[in-house]
Amino acid sequence: MSKANGGGVQKLFEDAHAEGVLSPAGLQALTVVDLGAQIQAGLGIHVDDVQASEIVLVTVMPDDSGSISHSGHTKTVCDGHNLVLDSLLASQQKDGVLFHTRYLNGHVLNPFRPLEDVVRMHSGNYTADMGTPLYDQAVVLLGTVLAKAQEFSGNGVAVRTVTLLITDGADQGSQKARAKDVAAVVKDLHRVENHIVAAMGIDDGVTDFRRVFQDMGIADRWILTPGQSAQEIRAAFQVFSQSAVRVSQGAASFSRTALGGFGR
Repeated sequence: MSKANGGGVQKLFEDAHAEGVLSPAGLQALTVVDLGAQIQAGLGIHVDDVQASEIVLVTVMPDDSGSISHSGHTKTVCDGHNLVLDSLLASQQKDGVLFHTRYLNGHVLNPFRPLEDVVRMHSGNYTADMGTPLYDQAVVLLGTVLAKAQEFSGNGVAVRTVTLLITDGADQGSQKARAKDVAAVVKDLHRVENHIVAAMGIDDGVTDFRRVFQDMGIADRWILTPGQSAQEIRAAFQVFSQSAVRVSQGAASFSRTALGGFGR
């Protein structure tokens, strides 16, 4: 586990702000409420325990709201998460990748850890029966990514990140964050040019996911909107997994992927 504590998380954010990584708006979004303990839960392996000159952080936030199970998508979401993991495990750069899984309602299945240690999603550890606090948890998730990246960069390790948010509905129940708070953090991550933030909106028949995600600051080229069939959802996970593998292949490949979005 990371040796940083809640106070350590705050210090990482203050350092990021001092270095120009975090804007005042981004810093406020991450510190307006005490997220330290939630972010701490995802930080995982300590930087001193990673023997690599550069690291790629891959993060997935599966939706565990009740509508996932009502729509019959529980197994499909598990399969999609595990497909991303398998694609990375098959890549030549797998030793330089750390993986993080945090469900939409905050449960951390995998704090950042090496691929071979990642726990797969299955019916025993994934129950979709909760709400959709999309904005609140997006801020926590992106804060975790930013804090972990800051941890590595502060120790001289080059770091790139790719993150996927997944939901089958618009925000319901966020208590602390709004779309603009998420957008402030996403904007800061994009400005640094070593982060990709993507999102998948599984069709619920009513939600305009492109608008939802664009309001959260996510670029249109990084938005996936599969239909309701298992085949379409798995195909969307496959598209993301291909991008994640490309991100792991070096800085030049990252830049091409970041510019091209899911189109390349």
